[in-house]
Amino acid sequence: MNRKTQTIVQFFLGLGLLLLVNIVANSRMGGRPLYGALDLTEEKRFTLTPGSEALLEAQEDIIFVRVLLEGDFPAGFKRLQSATREMLEDFHAVSPYIEYEFYNPNEGSVDEINARREKYKEAGIVPINLRVKGVEGTSNKSIFPYAIFYKGERSVVVNILENEIPGVPSDVILNNAVALLEYKFANAIQKLNRSYREIIAFTTGQGELPPIRTADLEKELRTYYDVGRLAMDSVAVIPQDISALIIAKPTLPFSDKNKFKIDQYVMNGGKVMWLLDRVAVDLDSLQGRPEFYPKPYELNIDDLLFRYGLRFNDDLVQDLRSTRIPLATGVVGNAPQFDLFRYPYHVLALPQSNHPIVRSLEAINLFYPSSIDLSPRTKTPLEKTILLMSSDAARYQKLPVGLDFDFLRYDLDPSKFQQDSLVMGVLLEGTFPSMYENRLTPENLAVLEDIGVEYKSQSVPNAMIVVADGDVVANPVRPDGSVVPLGYNVYEKYQFSNKDFLFNALEYLLDEGGIIQARGKEVRLRMLNNERAEAEATFWRIINIAIPVALLLLFGLIYFLLRKRKYGAVGIEK
Repeated sequence: MNRKTQTIVQFFLGLGLLLLVNIVANSRMGGRPLYGALDLTEEKRFTLTPGSEALLEAQEDIIFVRVLLEGDFPAGFKRLQSATREMLEDFHAVSPYIEYEFYNPNEGSVDEINARREKYKEAGIVPINLRVKGVEGTSNKSIFPYAIFYKGERSVVVNILENEIPGVPSDVILNNAVALLEYKFANAIQKLNRSYREIIAFTTGQGELPPIRTADLEKELRTYYDVGRLAMDSVAVIPQDISALIIAKPTLPFSDKNKFKIDQYVMNGGKVMWLLDRVAVDLDSLQGRPEFYPKPYELNIDDLLFRYGLRFNDDLVQDLRSTRIPLATGVVGNAPQFDLFRYPYHVLALPQSNHPIVRSLEAINLFYPSSIDLSPRTKTPLEKTILLMSSDAARYQKLPVGLDFDFLRYDLDPSKFQQDSLVMGVLLEGTFPSMYENRLTPENLAVLEDIGVEYKSQSVPNAMIVVADGDVVANPVRPDGSVVPLGYNVYEKYQFSNKDFLFNALEYLLDEGGIIQARGKEVRLRMLNNERAEAEATFWRIINIAIPVALLLLFGLIYFLLRKRKYGAVGIEK
């Protein structure tokens, strides 16, 4: 074989090898791609969590995703667009059933665009209007940061962008949105895959909040769950087809029968969210009184909660990080004049944990909360995760204490607020012990025998959430009976994260596939220090320009000397 033929053969062999590598790299075996990627980032931002991977690997039907982020955007939204595309590529790499397209909702005639926007508005898709500076001046641009997931006739709308938070830079808001993409997308797929709707029940019979006060949360939950009311006295046991039980601000004592029902519901894996007021006080109870002495609610559940590893303290938490209330400061004509005063009993609990329930949430507005003692030991192993706590400028007041508004007219003394990390919300996980072990009454045993249910002295692995404020779930109601969104403070005219917190908490309790873990994923924002960059500009210019040139010259000199030495020696031998 001559050299020319050999070269041609080698060329085609190399071409065939490249083709073979390309085919193998894009092939799958058992639904898994044969290629991979190496994630060298410290926080593993390009690695899907195990729960998301398991969800995608089990996917057997096509999920089509339409992302409404196509077009020319400012730099921050271009980053969000790129991150969304990369996340969907990662999803598609694990499961070929994930298909997607990027769509520009602002294309078409004016009539088509308006008709499209009306249709989107009905689905809760509302654009963000930005003022964008261009060559020809400033213009308004509507951006739809949404993705719509379709499976057959069903669909789930995902809001890609996090809500704006006053005082927080837009770069941080966008970074939080990027960090939550995996969770939001996996959660949407999980909801589309469910062949049934889980049931969430609000208890009644112990003076809980009426439906009008929990209407906003119920409306949000009904998008994905069946929501109803459970009269505790009307059932022998709490049905196990109820996935979660919400006990929202009870004001009357629990009977021993109902406590036993809750206990056995927990033992069999039922999830419970306790939203409890320890002290019987609200803003209305102070109106028209020079001083008011609140008393604790006698709910008859202290022993049950103690058995589960906590107890409520007979106190009220005060925090300088709080919202304001209006107080009359004078009269002009016949009309009273009001000013807003910081009210330390209306606490802003700012989550300081990276737990998936509270990560990236803004402050949660609590009203007359008490503190929670986590010191009680349990017979079985339990993990206690603090979700809500006070700031480092807080204190607690032991009952009895007289409440009035006079102290608000003077500056609150920071030296009196020296407590920190007062616990007001906690997640309990593990195996719960039954309160009725070795104290099961014949009446309780007879009830179980009648319906053929076996008594359990300890639970299967389970979880519950306890918040020391029942009003965390209560939405305001206008005088005309219309519902104000949960978390909206009518005095501050600001939307706090109460609804997001409760929704995330329920999602965590009901999540069996580990999808919620993706919500704790961190994408660090490595921002440039502009002041330092400007001060060290000359130094870094030298590093980036002079040193590469110097290295190149040094390499050339060494190369020249080596060649001279080699060929100079050859010349001498000749």
